[in-house]
Amino acid sequence: MGSLASFLHLIGLVLFLLGAGTVTSQQDPSPDPSPPGSAAHRCFCQVTGHLDDCTCDVESIDHINNHKLFPKLQRLLQTDYFRFYKVNLNKPCPFWTDNSHCGIRHCAVKLCELNEVPDGIKSDSFKYSEEAQGELEECGKVEKLGAVNSSLSEETRRAVLEWSRHDDAADRFCEADDEQSPDSQYVDLLLNPERFTGYKGPAAWRIWNSIYEENCFKPSTVRRPLNPLVSGQGTAEGTLFYSWLEGLCVEKRAFFRLLSGLHASINVHLSARYLLDDNWSGQRWGHNISEFQQRFDAELTEGEGPRRLRNLYFLFLIELRALSKVLPYFERPDFLLYTGDPAQDSRNKDLLLELLRLAKSFPLHFDENSMFAGDKKEAAKLKEDFRFHFRNISRIMDCVGCFKCRLWGKLQTQGLGTALKILFSEKQIESLPESGSSPSSFQLTRQEVVALLNAFGRISTSIKELEHFRDLLSKVQ
Repeated sequence: MGSLASFLHLIGLVLFLLGAGTVTSQQDPSPDPSPPGSAAHRCFCQVTGHLDDCTCDVESIDHINNHKLFPKLQRLLQTDYFRFYKVNLNKPCPFWTDNSHCGIRHCAVKLCELNEVPDGIKSDSFKYSEEAQGELEECGKVEKLGAVNSSLSEETRRAVLEWSRHDDAADRFCEADDEQSPDSQYVDLLLNPERFTGYKGPAAWRIWNSIYEENCFKPSTVRRPLNPLVSGQGTAEGTLFYSWLEGLCVEKRAFFRLLSGLHASINVHLSARYLLDDNWSGQRWGHNISEFQQRFDAELTEGEGPRRLRNLYFLFLIELRALSKVLPYFERPDFLLYTGDPAQDSRNKDLLLELLRLAKSFPLHFDENSMFAGDKKEAAKLKEDFRFHFRNISRIMDCVGCFKCRLWGKLQTQGLGTALKILFSEKQIESLPESGSSPSSFQLTRQEVVALLNAFGRISTSIKELEHFRDLLSKVQ
């Protein structure tokens, strides 16, 4: 795992995002154009200008995402390498026994037959260099490396042992047993889109309540606004909560905002892909304005909705930063997005590098000399607290009763966990060897790569959808 210096570098990033750096805006921020009191204004009145003391503004993010990143990302995520995700949807909930499963048909997940998944993906050959891949193919294109271990060169064998050691290392922010579990199966993400399933009420509230109340560094004496499991709340609780939040150290405050942003992103997806009609002629999915307002209108959420949307933009900045930092890992000549189709693999890598270089071009520069420089022991403990709480959250996803919600919850928490892993490993990424066959202290599994890009794709889609909702709400009185 990354050194303390890498951790302090991440803190510098967070400080920058919350106001400790300087960013040049791609375009001048403009006020919310919707009339005061209108439906659009009530949702987006705060979703403009600079973000929470950060000199990066909403309009610059909208510009690079909606016009540049989003189209390229959608092309990449439709390729074979990124559309197949391996997941165990049958793990029992580790935190409570009442884990009833949703019976709504839209909660079901269509699993892949093995013959539907490209051989290269099933073989897990993604992590091997071109040299190792060539040797594997010569040995019969077997699915597991262990079957041909004796035929590999000594150099490649040492590299494989190094990869295996790091695969099992404690540098992850998520539970990783889905990758090797015999109960895991491949899912085609394009055939199982994230959308409204009807899963709601106490079972769904319990998931988010466990995340916010037990894993966000919050004492039980501080009440979270609009907690559906606590009655008799009013605006006073909200005032006290944000007074407490702003009093936290910047790292813990950022942790809450990341999770709030993830929650907001999921709610945007559910509102944008809502089952509007279901009858004998078929199903019609689309934007549900009322659902969006229930979740984000300032009047209907006691001012919470616009705050949630601003946290979505904060989450975007964190994951965008991780993509820009991990570019050297993917730029290595022998790194493969292996599916078994050389022409497709080459095109996919070119598209991925184009996307990551675009992410790197976003003006997120900050003064590293202004990084957090507190007590080293306290900083190390805070880093472990981050990892502990986030791993807990990844395990909570196994308590989600809706299988489709569980699928996308597991993927998006793993994606965010991978982004945090990258940001905590900056020094290791900077010192990567030229050849993938040489030992390295930083590795990503295919599972992490797929989760990272798909999770960012969800956030990118959410921000793009906000553009549609702004337009739709502008027509509502």
